[in-house]
Amino acid sequence: MDRQALQGSEYLVKQSLAEEVFTPEDFSDEQRQIAETTTEFIENEVVPHLEEIDSGRFDLVVQGMKKAGELGLLMIDGPEEYGGLELDKVTSMLAAEKIAPSGSFSVAYACHTGIATLPLVYYGTPAQKAQYLEKILTGEWLGAYCLTEPGSGSDALGARASATLSEDGKYYILNGTKQFITNGSFADLYTVFAQVDKTKFTAFLVERSFEGLVVGNEEKKLGIKGSSTTQIILDNCKVPVANLLGEIGKGHKIAFNVLNVGRLKLGAAVLGAGKGAMAVGIKYANERKQFNTPIAQFGAIGEKVADMQAGLFASESMIYRLSGMIDNQLLTIPKGGADYYEHYQKAIEDYSVECAIIKVFCSEVLATVVDEVVQIHGGYGFTAEYPAERFYRDERINRIFEGTNEINRLLIPAMILRKSLKGELPLQKEAMKAFESLMTPSFEELDASDPYAAEKLLVQNLKTLFLILAGAAVQKHGEQLQHEQEMLLAAADLAIEIFAIESSLLRVEKIAGQASAEKRGLLQAVLKSIAFHGAERAATAAKRGAFYIEEGDTLTMILSGVRRFTRYDAAGLLPAKRLLAAAANESEKYLF
Repeated sequence: MDRQALQGSEYLVKQSLAEEVFTPEDFSDEQRQIAETTTEFIENEVVPHLEEIDSGRFDLVVQGMKKAGELGLLMIDGPEEYGGLELDKVTSMLAAEKIAPSGSFSVAYACHTGIATLPLVYYGTPAQKAQYLEKILTGEWLGAYCLTEPGSGSDALGARASATLSEDGKYYILNGTKQFITNGSFADLYTVFAQVDKTKFTAFLVERSFEGLVVGNEEKKLGIKGSSTTQIILDNCKVPVANLLGEIGKGHKIAFNVLNVGRLKLGAAVLGAGKGAMAVGIKYANERKQFNTPIAQFGAIGEKVADMQAGLFASESMIYRLSGMIDNQLLTIPKGGADYYEHYQKAIEDYSVECAIIKVFCSEVLATVVDEVVQIHGGYGFTAEYPAERFYRDERINRIFEGTNEINRLLIPAMILRKSLKGELPLQKEAMKAFESLMTPSFEELDASDPYAAEKLLVQNLKTLFLILAGAAVQKHGEQLQHEQEMLLAAADLAIEIFAIESSLLRVEKIAGQASAEKRGLLQAVLKSIAFHGAERAATAAKRGAFYIEEGDTLTMILSGVRRFTRYDAAGLLPAKRLLAAAANESEKYLF
């Protein structure tokens, strides 16, 4: 890929061109082959055992992970030097998406290939990689990531686990308890965070066999019951000094940078889960008859199906757009240097805002999808006899994993403002221009020759609105804005909707020209639905923000801007939704 990529957060202040974005339609033959292999593996090796896995047969999870290793599915992000495939992020996300219909198994896979493997890849010494990486990439050993503690969840740096150098200087002695550790009961290698000298947050590679590591009991969870989740208790655990990962006191860099990829990968995983759940819901709607008519033919059900298609299309467009942006940046880093992974991490960190956006938007789309699938099943959706019940239970954790959605929402505007203060994003300059436009009469006319003129104007206007509100909030609260969480949440919601609508628009604009007339009609229909609902949600968020920030005449002026900049002509919305529903009911799957 040699497309020009925007720097992180620049989508808010710059125009993107359709030919510059990566879309699922750009998958290479190799990527499609990996997707096909992954799907065959999941359908043949994992799905037949889902009920047993959900009953706590973790041996089947381990068995499946080792088969995934034999197929190379654990090697995608690993360096070639240590037996990995070192493929791009697009491929990594595609594999995560295709693994996802396996429910609890996909949680073990995502943990192992993401937060459990990447710290070693990015921060391990050559000796550490030589000792552990090949075992991890082949599945001979499985990994886990130990950050959360009973008293520190969102406040990860408040960890109390301690690491003290032994008197002979050969070991760190770790003490403390780690909570909610995925793969806890069967992992062989744990990435553990602890405070050296009680103040220096640091990471360690801890083998299961090390003296003093104790695996706690399985948590009794609401969902993903086939995923092992335990405490890891460190009772004078002796860890060789050679197993300190990264630098003393720099554990936060490992913890947070790895989470950026984890959030993007979670987005891909919930996309795959959503596609699978929706297909089950559509199939049931076609089979279930009421009043001698399949319920799929009723508008009340059809609108749910159309909205699910739209939410998943937006999710997919965002995930692969961002993956392509990151891949383009990673391609600019010369390979082989000692500081390769330092630059690699910085390149990914630059997109931390978009990674958080993906995590929030896609996990909430899945929440809507599984809720609607239960609703389509009626009373049967509430029984364990049908898979809708499992979808509903399994989904809930995704809004908590990888930083709660509240934490991720707070991070989005905070990181944008930080970039602005560092001079990496011209937010203040653009906000001043946006304020000027607020006081300028509107003479906006749509270009009749452009089929996407309405959506392009909407995206442009929403960016202007975001800048107006961000500028007003900064002017009023200055550095204290970081403590105004309700305002930050409203700003995040607006930034999220902009990225979702724009990513969908750019994808449709890029591929519609080569699509059949039928496909082009579906693309226009899905874009109209995304733009309409996105504009409505953006308007609600912007009004919320305006009332939180301003009062009096300034508030009145901003509210008039909210009405003006969220206006979207959705004429034809009902036929568009009915078109999507009819096509989905016929195919019984995701349409794109």
